[in-house]
Amino acid sequence: MTANRRQWLAYGGASAVAACAGLALWRHREQPQSGVSAAGEVPDALWSLRLPRPGGGELALAALRGKPTLVNFWATWCPPCVEEMPLLDRFHRENTANGWHVVGIAVDRAEPVDKFLARLPVGFPIGIAGAQALSLVKALGNDSGGLPFTLVLDSGGAVRDRRMGKVEPADLQAWQRAVVHG
Repeated sequence: MTANRRQWLAYGGASAVAACAGLALWRHREQPQSGVSAAGEVPDALWSLRLPRPGGGELALAALRGKPTLVNFWATWCPPCVEEMPLLDRFHRENTANGWHVVGIAVDRAEPVDKFLARLPVGFPIGIAGAQALSLVKALGNDSGGLPFTLVLDSGGAVRDRRMGKVEPADLQAWQRAVVHG
């Protein structure tokens, strides 16, 4: 076999591996994950959370039960989490009057969260959960524990959707229509 032919076979093999990985990622994002069905009940572990807030006070998620709520798990060390923060803040500002709530749960330590919010303040409440939030994320259907992870809850307390990865404007528009009109 010539060196040129071996090189072409290597390129072809690498292309096939990349295509398979892309297909696996697409299937993972399109199929419901274990833990909570796409329209399922939220575990009591979420509603019972009482988390310290940056600057003091406490975030009690039970106060949001029965209200359309977007719950975003994020961290300061996660680039897509940081990128989506202004978008989530804008959604919060534009939809609070319509009954929506946005909550950020930081899978992080208090000090980096405080520094981050000093640079990029947001209007929605943030709770600091630390690394133990990863077990809750998994119980909510994110088997990989990756961030960012967003849950959309309707006024009945059911999970309407989940997003592993960065939220896009089209996601927010679809969730707003589905929860308000669904």
